[in-house]
This record gives sequence, structure tokens and C-alpha cells, in this order.
Amino acid sequence: MGQQETADVDEVFRVETHGIDPIPDSERHGSAKDLFWLWFGSNLTFTYVINGALAVAFGLSFWQATAVVVIGGLSFFVISAAGLAGIRTGTATLVVSRAAFGVRGNFPAGVLNWVVSIGYTIVNTVVGTLALEVFLAGIGGPGGTTGRALALGFTLALTFAVAMWGHATVQFAERWMAYVLAAGFGALLLFVLPGADTAAPATPAGLSGWSLAFVVMFAGPFSYVPMPADYTRYLPRTTTLRSITWTGALGGFLSSVALGVAGVAAATQTDMTDAVAGAESLLPGWFQPLFLALVLGGSVTNSIITLYSSSLNLQVLGIPWNRARAIVISAAVTAVGSLAALFLTDFTTSLLSFLSLLIIVFAPWGGVFLADMLLRRCHYDADALHAGAAGAYWYRSGYHPAGLAALLAGMTFAALTCDSELWTGPLVAPLGGADLTLLGALVSGLVYWALARRRVPAYAPAA
Repeated sequence: MGQQETADVDEVFRVETHGIDPIPDSERHGSAKDLFWLWFGSNLTFTYVINGALAVAFGLSFWQATAVVVIGGLSFFVISAAGLAGIRTGTATLVVSRAAFGVRGNFPAGVLNWVVSIGYTIVNTVVGTLALEVFLAGIGGPGGTTGRALALGFTLALTFAVAMWGHATVQFAERWMAYVLAAGFGALLLFVLPGADTAAPATPAGLSGWSLAFVVMFAGPFSYVPMPADYTRYLPRTTTLRSITWTGALGGFLSSVALGVAGVAAATQTDMTDAVAGAESLLPGWFQPLFLALVLGGSVTNSIITLYSSSLNLQVLGIPWNRARAIVISAAVTAVGSLAALFLTDFTTSLLSFLSLLIIVFAPWGGVFLADMLLRRCHYDADALHAGAAGAYWYRSGYHPAGLAALLAGMTFAALTCDSELWTGPLVAPLGGADLTLLGALVSGLVYWALARRRVPAYAPAA
């Protein structure tokens, strides 16, 4: 296939023709450096400022909270390394996970992942809309319901257009938006860091404060576990594990840590209960409109990748549409959810509580998926992933007993040790208030290793 034909398949501002179908070697292109900008740009989001502020609210000092932020950022090495599955198979992460759970056993996680991706897209859309609404009011634009509706329409249109065009446009947008956002958030750091109070708090954080801070910091990166192959499946097979791990991880690490530290510094100086207003109060007047634009831009960059992955997710669930049509479903649900969140405040609170509870499922799911990938050394029968009952990943009536048993074990542990608004596990109090939900990933991974270590190679011989 010639160069022009290859460009037509995955070209900026042209609708991507591929979905979860394997990307042929003749259409592979790009390099690991593309992943730096993808993960750097998509994580230049105000959410990490909020996370850093929460660590201080849990009772950690500036330096303690900063340490937690840095450790959380290191998790991007795992997320980025998981992208090797996309290079090896040419398909999306939630197709690859059929190897761990079976074709049918993979379905429930696919449904929940779609719900989570849409939920976070709604949250980001709402944050961006509110920032744009204040920005418009500040420059004399319409206010009230009209201003909010215009802000929502613009935010949704920008997110949908990029995600609908597909892979090449997503990467292009993330790179160029990253240039602007990095400069703006760099200025934010310069304004916020000098005034940080680095003294230890009067009341040191206990085990509960530390565990909650780690849950908050790891939850963001961990939510990407079902996505990395979505953005590596076009890379040539010769792309190495080392190159994708370092470039992708460096991108996610730099942006998440920088903004997390900004949130930590801001929380030591002002009330961050309303994080946008709190951070804005620390900035000079001339920079405040730019700050609101940064909040909007960061919300959009993060929403783009979650909305794009949601369209692939719908194909995994069996929606008989191509990716570009399937994304209309996700966009419509996002629009309805955003309207509810903007005009029904209780909906926003309930949505955030619900999303925080779903870590009970996704931490163990990630543990099984990553353990399976390690056992196989990331070698899969790519054809069998799409073969249904005729393939090697059908197992017992479409379910992989080892994967589902490990998932159940991890979910049980996570539920027993979860401390959220909607559910407090019975082991939280005996553990001194510690939230050990994330360790559900370790439990499920170890159980899967114990059950499947002698059988996995027979299921999926190296290609």
C-alpha cells in the first residue's frame, strides 16, 4: 500500500475508518514519541489540581502530599507499558482483555468501563462549561441560562468534533493544545508555588488520611488501564516496549505531577473547597481570564480521549455500527448527562460518588488484565480475539473461570476495605479508617497468577 493510501486511513481531519478491527501492518505508522504528547496533553487537566488539594485536606503536609503526587505519577509507567498489547494485536484494550476474562466474561467490564468513561466525560464537560461561562460573563457575554447553554454547546462541539474524526486528529489536537496549556499551567505554578506553606500541619494525618490521598492520586491514572492499546494500535510492530513505556509515562508523569503540586501549594494558602475559585484567588487579576481558559482547555483534552475510547468500547459491546457512528451514542449520553449535572446539582454529587465507588470493580479488573498480560509476555492470538466461539479465548461457554474468580476475589477485598460516600466496608474501622480499595488490584492479580500460571501459555501461544 502506498504512502498516500496509508495517510487516507488515519489522517488529521479525516474520519478514521478503523474501529476495533485489527490494524494491518501496511497501515501502521507513527512512533513512540506520539505517546508523549497524547498522555502529556490529556493530563493537563484541572482535576490533578483538585487531587493535590484533597491530599492536603486529608491532613498531609506540603512535602507529604507532594510525595504522594509523585508516587501517583509513577503509575503512568504501568499504563504506558500496557500499550504494548495494542502494538502486538493492532486492536483496542477491551478486545485484548477477552484473553483474561473470556469473550462473554469480558462483557460486564465493558459495560462498566463505558459508564465510567462517559461519567468522567460528563464531569470534565461540566467543569469546562462552568469555567467558560464565567469567562464569557467576564468579557461582557451573555449570562444566566443562555450563557451556560452556549458554554455547554461550545465545549461539547469541540470535544465531539475531535473525537469523531478519530485517532490521527486526537493525537494532533492533544499535541497542539498541550503547547498552549503547558505554558499557561507553567505560569500558574509560578504564581502559586512561592507562597506555599511547607510547614507540617498541627494535626498530622493518620492512616486514613494517607490511604485516602493515595486512592485519589492513583484513581486517575488507573482509570486509563482500559485505554492504552487504543492509542498504540497504529504503531509499527517494531516499536519497542522501552520506547512506549518511557515516552508515554514521561508525558503523563510531568503533567499530572506539575498540576498536582500546584494543587498542594494552593491548598496550603487558601480554601480549596471550590477549587476553581480557590486557585483563582491566588492569581493576579489579569491572569484570571486566562486561568479559566486553561480549565476549559484541560477539560476538553481529557474528554477527547475518554470519548474516543468510548466509541471503541461500544463496538466491543456489539453495537453494529462503525466507530464514527457509535460515538454519536456516547456524545448524546454525555450531552444529556451534562445538562442534568449543570441544572440539577444533586446529580453532580451523586455522579461523583458513583464513579468513586466503581473503583471497587476497576482496580481488580486492572489487576487481572495486567497479570494476564505479564503471564503471556504480551503475546496474543490476534485472530482469536475476534473469533468468538471459534477462538481460543472462548474458554467455557465464553467465560474464563480463572479470570472471573480472580476478579471476584479482588472485588470482595476492595468492597470490604472501601471508604466512600456511598459505601463503607466493614474492615475500614478495624483498619483505623484506612481505605485499601486499590489493593484489590494486587489481590486479583495474585489470585489470577496462582490459578492461571500453568495454563495461560496453552491458551495463547506466542505469535
